[in-house]
Amino acid sequence: MTWRGTAVIRTSLRRLAAPSAVALSLAFALAACGGESGASTEGLSGDVKIDGSSTVFPLSNAATEFFKEDGAPDVNVTVGQSGTGGGFEAFCTGKTDISDASRPIKDDEEAPVCAENKVEYTELQVATDALTVVVHPDTPIDCITTEQLKKIWEPGAQGKVTNWNQVDPSFPDAELALFGPGTDSGTFDYFTDEINGEEGASRSDYEASEEDNVIVEGVANTPGGLGYFGYTYFEENADQLKALEVDSGDGCVAPSVETAQDGSYTPLARPLFIYVSNTAYGDKEQVAGFVDYYVENLTEIAEEAKFIALNDEQLAETNSQLDSLGG
Repeated sequence: MTWRGTAVIRTSLRRLAAPSAVALSLAFALAACGGESGASTEGLSGDVKIDGSSTVFPLSNAATEFFKEDGAPDVNVTVGQSGTGGGFEAFCTGKTDISDASRPIKDDEEAPVCAENKVEYTELQVATDALTVVVHPDTPIDCITTEQLKKIWEPGAQGKVTNWNQVDPSFPDAELALFGPGTDSGTFDYFTDEINGEEGASRSDYEASEEDNVIVEGVANTPGGLGYFGYTYFEENADQLKALEVDSGDGCVAPSVETAQDGSYTPLARPLFIYVSNTAYGDKEQVAGFVDYYVENLTEIAEEAKFIALNDEQLAETNSQLDSLGG
């Protein structure tokens, strides 16, 4: 874990894992915090408001639980899951301190909304995800191509592609029932861009929800069901769903930690972010404390939330961005 001198003194929140070579500087940091072995939270109180991506929700929720366990009982962290787009709407009007996002912020969200409200922010990557295509467990299909996915989900398929064998003659003669995220979801934006070639371009005759568990239940309980969402939700429900391998031209590849990190699960591996209000971080010690803690413990948090942890290069970049945020 890394240490950021001024940020450590300011936020009073770290899990301490310092080598002997920096013992002296660590002692000064602890003295300034008033802490002992294992980071002090003395004096931290108030609210931290988070909203946004349902995919990133388990990460921020795990960070909140760890934060509380490590001794921040007087900080009230609330984590909503209105979808990436809905989260940015709240964030850019100053209603939240942190926005969970499963895609980068769009130009029409940043300007004029954030600009008009003078909300400046810092983007921090917190994990990697493998967007997963799932089917009812009895579906006799193991792999699907990106072209077949496009044939299912493109706008022109609406009302026309309603049977599996319309996608490919080798597929079963069975009704195709579709479930997926709503239009406020960053998952929807990412999937439509990568599969259909245009962000937001999708057939609309499917069961849409911003809550991934609704999609899980829909696919699991509907013969012929197909849907897509973040890898976390598949892992949590692997006993009632089947994840399809995806072939983008180089053969079938299953979603996994390894294939997302090595880049072979393409094009559906994606970065996950939190957006931090620079003003909230600078003015609210509890927000700075929470964000610093979040980044310091990203690997543990990702493992707890069943996401793919950042590799060394990604983690270094996130720490660099946080250093810049802390001034």
